[in-house]
Amino acid sequence: MRRAVSGLTLLSFAAIAHAEGAGRLAVAPGGYTPMKPTPGKGMPVDGGITFQQQYSPNGDYALWMHDTFLLPIVIAVSLFVLGLLAWVVVRYDRRANPVPSKTSHNTMLEVVWTGLPILILLVVFVPSMKLLARQYKAPPANALTIKATGNQWYWSYSYPDNGGFEVISNMLPDEEARKRGEPPQLAADNRMVVPAGEPIHLQTIGADVIHSFAVPSLWFKLDAVPGRINEKVLFVKEPGVYYGQCSELCGARHGYMPIVVEALDRPHYNAWVMTHAGAKVDGAPEAAPAAADVTPAAASAPAADSAADAASSSGSAA
Repeated sequence: MRRAVSGLTLLSFAAIAHAEGAGRLAVAPGGYTPMKPTPGKGMPVDGGITFQQQYSPNGDYALWMHDTFLLPIVIAVSLFVLGLLAWVVVRYDRRANPVPSKTSHNTMLEVVWTGLPILILLVVFVPSMKLLARQYKAPPANALTIKATGNQWYWSYSYPDNGGFEVISNMLPDEEARKRGEPPQLAADNRMVVPAGEPIHLQTIGADVIHSFAVPSLWFKLDAVPGRINEKVLFVKEPGVYYGQCSELCGARHGYMPIVVEALDRPHYNAWVMTHAGAKVDGAPEAAPAAADVTPAAASAPAADSAADAASSSGSAA
């Protein structure tokens, strides 16, 4: 009975794993159509004075830390210092205080103005280290790997888990970008397409000089250094088109190598993958090698020869 229950448990786990795998391997019918950007989403906006709206878990945490934690502390400290400065200007004006104090030391005051900043920094330290640790957490073993290479002056994206094809991405002319409904100087002819809702193992490297892969709305920035692979987890919460730029001064056309990340649900991502020559869906089982073509007659020939040899040996012995 115990063996039967164990067998059923294994079968249930296998069924769950198969269902999850089937979802990851699904390919949307109808092929791939480039997604149109949503105005104001994943891009700069006119009159914007703060960070872009975030579409990654790390971005949500960082924006919370800035808006509800750091900004109030900065405002409070600034107002406090401004108040002290105004008080000193009024209280110790030459007309109000013709005889200045000869005091050279105030132990309590020195302890306060040294200890208070230290306490503030310790309070800020805790969420800062948590955010830093979250940004450099190792990707899971089954995460999709994408490699972004910075070139003078364009990006190329390779997909080793999807068959090793490569996509070259150059900035679109302003007229073409407007025709497609995309922001000028941020649109690219070919995008870095990724699956939404799952961790992506993103690697960066520079082909010539140092570049930097940065997408503000995804809270992602990683240098691309020649001869060295840097890596970090990229996670996009929902489908959409997200824009960025190279953020390291890399030469004369540094401002003309935009980054466009198009996040799709897994079936549509797989459909995009299959539009490339030699591509495969990551995680799909490899095709089994073809069995050798052996005819029944050929297969039985060695057995017949062995039987004949045995009969001959028996006759000789007799």
